[in-house]
Amino acid sequence: MASHLDLEEQEQLEQVKAFWKRWGNAITWLLTLALVAYAGWTGWNYWQRQQAAKAAAMFTELERAAQAGDAGKATAVFGNLKTEYGSTGYAAQAALIAAKLQLDKGKADEARATLTWAVDGAKGDAYRDLARLRLAALQMDAKQYDEAGKTLDGVKNADFAPLLADRRGDLALLQNKPDQARTEFKKAYDAMDKQLDYRRLLQVKLASLGVAVGDDETPGAAQ
Repeated sequence: MASHLDLEEQEQLEQVKAFWKRWGNAITWLLTLALVAYAGWTGWNYWQRQQAAKAAAMFTELERAAQAGDAGKATAVFGNLKTEYGSTGYAAQAALIAAKLQLDKGKADEARATLTWAVDGAKGDAYRDLARLRLAALQMDAKQYDEAGKTLDGVKNADFAPLLADRRGDLALLQNKPDQARTEFKKAYDAMDKQLDYRRLLQVKLASLGVAVGDDETPGAAQ
């Protein structure tokens, strides 16, 4: 019996040897690749977390500068943030904050440049569309009407449809197209949440064009 078991074990051993001889290298390579991939994935996640933490710290610094009204420091911090961590959502948010502060300080050119970067390179479609809406307003202020129209054409997020229509109405007015302006302002008014105070501004815009609207009345043209 012992001899029979020895022979059987020997047979199995020979089969294992033959299998390993044929497939051993392939299995080793597969295991190596799997370990490398796992190590790479783990390292990438760690790097991403580190990047996000550093970007968050820089963003907090920019927020403090904005709260203090220090446009120079905010612009400098934003410059570092977009250079080092431009692919993070923090950079996109920082661009919007920095641009507002720059505009408040009368630095419209810097604000346009900041928003242009956000439109071209910020992470997140919503941030880019919000930057487009703000950039278009600055372009209109600078009488860059064709550029403003092209900028507005890039807004695709349905959540911004009312604001987009409002901006298009402003642009139509500046281009002496009152009929188009009425249409756009009315579109914005109808689409905007009734709880928002911004609707009152749209009422004023429509009234200036001869259209009376109200939350509790049937919209219609003023006589």
